[in-house]
Amino acid sequence: MPRVKLHVLQGLVAVVLIVAWHALTTIPVFGKILLPPFFFSNPVDVAEQIVAWFATGVIWKHLSVTLAEAMLAFAIGSLGGILVGFWFARQPRTAAVFDPYVKMANALPRVVLAPIFTLWLGLGIWSKVALGVTLVFFIVFFNVYQGVKEVSPTVLANARMLGMTERQLMRHVYWPSALSWMFSSLHTSVGFAVVGAVVGEYLGSAAGLGYLIQQAEGVFDVAGVFAGMFVLAAFVIAIDTVVSAVEKRLLVWRPVVGDARP
Repeated sequence: MPRVKLHVLQGLVAVVLIVAWHALTTIPVFGKILLPPFFFSNPVDVAEQIVAWFATGVIWKHLSVTLAEAMLAFAIGSLGGILVGFWFARQPRTAAVFDPYVKMANALPRVVLAPIFTLWLGLGIWSKVALGVTLVFFIVFFNVYQGVKEVSPTVLANARMLGMTERQLMRHVYWPSALSWMFSSLHTSVGFAVVGAVVGEYLGSAAGLGYLIQQAEGVFDVAGVFAGMFVLAAFVIAIDTVVSAVEKRLLVWRPVVGDARP
C-alpha cells in the first residue's frame, strides 16, 4: 500500500472516532445523551485543555520529566535484555540454571514493585526508571534469547566450515538473526517504558504526565485526564517513529516483502 494512502486511511480512522465521540457526548438520542460529558468529556474540551497546556508552557516540564524517565528505562532495560539474552542463548547450561528464577521474576506484578522501588529509591526519577526497566528488560530479553536460538543450523554449519571464529559468528550470524526479534520487542518496549514511568508518577511524584493525570483525576477534571492520555499517546508514537527509523537503518539487508494482491 502506498505510504500516502496509508496515512490518509490512518487519519480517517482517527477522524471517524473523534466525530463519533463528539456526537455521542453532545447529541441526544431519544432525548438522552449516550455518553455523559461528566464521565467522558468531549473532543472540544480535551483539545482546549491540550492547547492551554502548550500555550502556557505547563506541559513542557512534565513532558521532559516523563521523557527522561522513559528514555532511561528504555535504554537500561533494552541494553540489559540484549546482553543477558545473548549470554543465556550462548550458554545453555547457565540458562538452564537460571530459568526458574527468570520466570519467577517475570511473573512478579510490576504494580506491587512500584511502592518498593519508592521506598528504596525515593520519590525522584530513579524509582520510576527502575519500574520501567522491569517492564522493558523481560520483553527484550525473551525476544533476543529466542532470536539467537532461532539461528538456522545450516547457516551456522556453513559459517563454521568457512572457518569463522566465535567473534565473527556473533557479528555475522547471531547478531543479524537476533536483530529482527530485538526490534520487534523494542517497538513494544517503548510503550512499556512510558507506562512504567507514568505509573510510578501516578503513585507518587511531583512532576510528570502521570502526576498531571493524577491531579486532574483528583478534581474530577475528565477533560484533563483525557488530555494527558492523548499527549501520552502522541509521545509514545513519536518515540516509536524514532525506533522505526533506526530499525530501517540497521536492517537494510532485510528483503522487503511485496504486497500480496489477489
